[in-house]
Amino acid sequence: MFDIGAAELLVILIVAVLVIGPKDMPLAMRTAGRWIGKVRRVSAHFRTGIDAMVREAELEDMEKKWRAQNEEIMRRTAHLAETEQGAPVMTGPPPVEVPVDEPPAAASPPPALPTASPESEKNV
Repeated sequence: MFDIGAAELLVILIVAVLVIGPKDMPLAMRTAGRWIGKVRRVSAHFRTGIDAMVREAELEDMEKKWRAQNEEIMRRTAHLAETEQGAPVMTGPPPVEVPVDEPPAAASPPPALPTASPESEKNV
């Protein structure tokens, strides 16, 4: 990732010992390890999210292709059936007939909730 060789790592270690000191070096190494762990977790989470978005985009593309192929197959099948029967063939869902003359059903009011009478509250 950073392409750090052995010589560069040795120089960094010597400078760290001189600046931080041998007494505080273990604490500094633990702190650096925690930060590196956090960065790795965040990058893994980010990478997982990107991979999921790519998979979803690929699935959407595949669904579009399948839908287009399905429509082409339906057109071919309908054309073949029309040539055999001589009449147009319906390839979609059947039409839904909605009565135009009837008014829409009136909504019934909600049922009334039982209420307590003043006499029953006095008896309690």
